[in-house]
Amino acid sequence: MPGPPPGVRVWLAAGPTDMRRGFDGLARQVQEALGQDPFSGQLFVFRGRRGDLVKALWWDGQGLVLYAKRLERGHFVWPQAKDGVVSLTPAQLSMLLEGIDWRMPTRTWRPEMAG
Repeated sequence: MPGPPPGVRVWLAAGPTDMRRGFDGLARQVQEALGQDPFSGQLFVFRGRRGDLVKALWWDGQGLVLYAKRLERGHFVWPQAKDGVVSLTPAQLSMLLEGIDWRMPTRTWRPEMAG
């Protein structure tokens, strides 16, 4: 999935989502369960029960765009909340889509001294 445009807010729908849903079903979930406007230009991301499939819904100004990604190994790291929504930065979304634990990323290096 290409990265979202600059300034786009990213929202994760906490809890599992029925991944049989398409454009209309996910847009309805954004409105009813998340209390958000699916046509706002924000990006809404959903995960299936097994955790290996995500779908992202985004209004690009002309129509709804639906992205899907399935991991062949592992699962997408998701918040523990049963319902509600969690906001992510675009960097955290990139990590999530790569199967990386976006909640506690570890640095690969640490400066030894200043200056």
